[in-house]
Amino acid sequence: MTRIVVGTVGVALMGVGVWALLYGSAPQDPWPVVKWLAGALVLHDGVVAPLTLAAGFVVSRLPERRLVRGALLVVAALTAVAYPVLFRPGRPQNPTVMPLDYPRNWVLAVAVTVGVAGLWAAVRWWRSGGHHPLRGVMRALSARRARPGKDV
Repeated sequence: MTRIVVGTVGVALMGVGVWALLYGSAPQDPWPVVKWLAGALVLHDGVVAPLTLAAGFVVSRLPERRLVRGALLVVAALTAVAYPVLFRPGRPQNPTVMPLDYPRNWVLAVAVTVGVAGLWAAVRWWRSGGHHPLRGVMRALSARRARPGKDV
C-alpha cells in the first residue's frame, strides 16, 4: 500500500513539474530541460550505473564488505553534496558566497572517511587475533568445493 501512495505522490509531483515548465509564470523553451534530462539519463545509464555495479561486484568479494560499503556510501553522499561546488565553472562575483576551499575540504572529508574505515578494519583485525582477513573466505571456498554432488 505504501508503494502505491508514494508512487502516486511521485507521479503527481512530476505532473506539477511538467505543468510549471509548460505553463509557469515565466514562459520558457522546454528544449534545454529536455536535453538536460536526456544527458542525465545517458550519464546515469552509461556511466554511473555500470560503475556502481562494478564496485558492488568487487566489494562483494571483500572480507570487510559491510565496512567498505559504508565508507563508499559516505563518500558518495559527500560527493553528491559537494558536486555543484566542486565543478562550478568560474569564481563567484562576491567572494563571500564561497569563502572556503571546497575542493580541499572535500578531499579532507573523503580522506577522513577512508582513514576511519581503515582504522576500524585494523582494529577488528587486531581484536580477532591478527588472523589473515581472507581466512574465512578461503575456508568457505574450500567447504564449497568439498561438498559432493553440488555443481557450482
